[in-house]
Amino acid sequence: MTNPLFYAKILLFGEYGIIEDSQGLTLPYSFYKGTFKFADLKSEFEIKSNASLKKYSDFLKNLEVAEKFKLNISAFQKDIAKGLFFDSNIPQGYGVGSSGALVAAVFEKYSLNKLLPEHISKDELKDLKKVFGKMESFFHGKSSGIDPLICYMNLPILIENKENVGKVAIPQSEEGKGAIFLIDSGITGETGPMVQIFFEKMKTEGFRKTLKEEFIRYNNACIDAFLKKEMNPLFRNLKNLSVWAYEHFKPMIPESIYNVWKKGLDTNAYYLKLCGSGGGGYILGFTKDYSKAEKMLEGFNKEVIYRF
Repeated sequence: MTNPLFYAKILLFGEYGIIEDSQGLTLPYSFYKGTFKFADLKSEFEIKSNASLKKYSDFLKNLEVAEKFKLNISAFQKDIAKGLFFDSNIPQGYGVGSSGALVAAVFEKYSLNKLLPEHISKDELKDLKKVFGKMESFFHGKSSGIDPLICYMNLPILIENKENVGKVAIPQSEEGKGAIFLIDSGITGETGPMVQIFFEKMKTEGFRKTLKEEFIRYNNACIDAFLKKEMNPLFRNLKNLSVWAYEHFKPMIPESIYNVWKKGLDTNAYYLKLCGSGGGGYILGFTKDYSKAEKMLEGFNKEVIYRF
């Protein structure tokens, strides 16, 4: 495969919950992509990318992984010296997997044992997720490995719990009035500080209790309804999820989004939820009538990712 493209990903359901063993559902998003290229390193983008690859290769050199997942770091470093850079239009800090795509690209190009995504067993998927978690920890301090796994597999993935993930079939997108869409909050978010806020909240018993008894229940019910294409239970649970996030994830909701988040809940015209860790970047929207929601969200950049 010459120069494969690695797509962005969207975590439809499971933000923060997957840290606490909820289910998650994530899809590749081909609007954004990245691939390795060589250049004379004339532009600022190429120079910066090449320099960060060099730092990353030094980190990978000292990373311990099982024999089966070993990387050819010297080949990677030789290519970096020849002007390798990661040509990507995946926005950073937007919750769509910019570092995940890079990790997947490194693994695909430099792994000593080639793994074909279509032939990977469930157990291998589990091991690969762990390896990707270690590889991505360079960017976030701690990583579940899910983002690079999605980017590498380029398939929808159902996160069953902390340990297990599996490939899943998503209902076909079709031209209907309803849509799942992205809203650009206009600012970038940083994963680290947001995750830190979450762990601080987890120290209080009340928050832990409501996360387990409410958030995870609504989240898993949304995944179940979406995969079965049952729209009424989906939207009922989405509203609960959106209300819960509005009350408990306030620090993660960009200020520019507060009012429109509430407006969606008050009118039932659309429901919003975090896309990834929040703090900025994209917010996910769900609506049964996209043209109505679009008018109400005037002034925001929006991208439809799925129709029903």
